[in-house]
Amino acid sequence: MAYTPKSYVEHVAVRVKDIQWHINFFLEVLGQDVREIDGPTDAPRQYWTLGGMQLMSCPDFEAPPSNDAGWLAHLGIMVEDLEATLAEAQKWGVKQLPQGRNWLQLPDGLAVELMQASPNSVAQVRAINPRARD
Repeated sequence: MAYTPKSYVEHVAVRVKDIQWHINFFLEVLGQDVREIDGPTDAPRQYWTLGGMQLMSCPDFEAPPSNDAGWLAHLGIMVEDLEATLAEAQKWGVKQLPQGRNWLQLPDGLAVELMQASPNSVAQVRAINPRARD
């Protein structure tokens, strides 16, 4: 191979029934602030976070069963402080999944695996502006 491959997921788009709940959860529990908004700020059609999420407002959305092959299996999210993040997430009434205490299910059925990041790695990745032009 002529080069060393390096990559990361820039964002993942998910449909959600209650976009404001998800915006607040990703901001207050995971510290993912706004990057871009499509539509009015109080009722956006879409909302992108610094941290890789694109939330798409679909008020009539019904997630298929979690074992449906067509549904997103889960999101793996690196966090700076796993214990603090888990404690904050519990305040939101999310469901713990059988895979472990760091596996959570959000109200619309989305499963999230929270993982402890190496020191400074979250800040380094989030310092990258994927929309910057040279």
